[in-house]
Amino acid sequence: MQHIKRILSYTRRALDDYRMLEAGDRVAVGVSAGKDSLTLLCALAELRRFYPVPFTLQAVTIDMGFPGGMDFDPIRRLCAELDVPYTVLPTDIYRVVFDIRHEPSPCSLCAKMRRGALYNAAKSLGCNVAALGHHFDDAVETFLLNLFFEGRIGSFSPVSYLTRTGIRMIRPMIYLPEKDIRYFAGKAELPVIPSPCPADGNTQREEMKQLLARMEREHRGLRYRIFGAMQRGEVSGFRPVSGMQGIRAYENETGEEDS
Repeated sequence: MQHIKRILSYTRRALDDYRMLEAGDRVAVGVSAGKDSLTLLCALAELRRFYPVPFTLQAVTIDMGFPGGMDFDPIRRLCAELDVPYTVLPTDIYRVVFDIRHEPSPCSLCAKMRRGALYNAAKSLGCNVAALGHHFDDAVETFLLNLFFEGRIGSFSPVSYLTRTGIRMIRPMIYLPEKDIRYFAGKAELPVIPSPCPADGNTQREEMKQLLARMEREHRGLRYRIFGAMQRGEVSGFRPVSGMQGIRAYENETGEEDS
């Protein structure tokens, strides 16, 4: 697949730095039909061919049960092209979050329910690893969300071990800036399906994204310094490794960092 070289470089470095995979792992990729998860699926499908640690893939979509439904056939066709088995799991998450609970801030509960459904689906499909498509910008935004709205220092973890399900959860795109995902998804013409979620674009995360963008325009490189602080402080399992040093150097040399 064209335009994927840089995606693979970042993804492989994260896999190596955090030893995310072990020989024989069966990896369930959570595919939401957004650009991030589809990019992760393509990257792991390509790495599967030559990565020194052998692993297999399974794509899983958690169908939220939005009114009117969603057409996942384009995702099914992509998975067939990538030679990755694909499963869609119907749920009533939308009804629980919006119709029953009437959550004023639905994202946290929704994400928790989707992850739980993914872990259970992975286990039922014989997978021992679940891969999520969170990226570099997500890590920084989550750190600031926790700081601003919960008054605590933390983010999501690159690798987590879920003792209840026996699943290892990995985030292989933690070094990958969102702008590179956006570029790849467009060039590769990935079948991104717009989210029908009524809260999409009107969340605390979107507010934090916009705040970071404004601050980045005045303080170039701010996101990288925050991420570096997370590594040096070993926040939520992050640790000082070579990954972001190489990425930062690349951005400086090419001038490709957006502001």
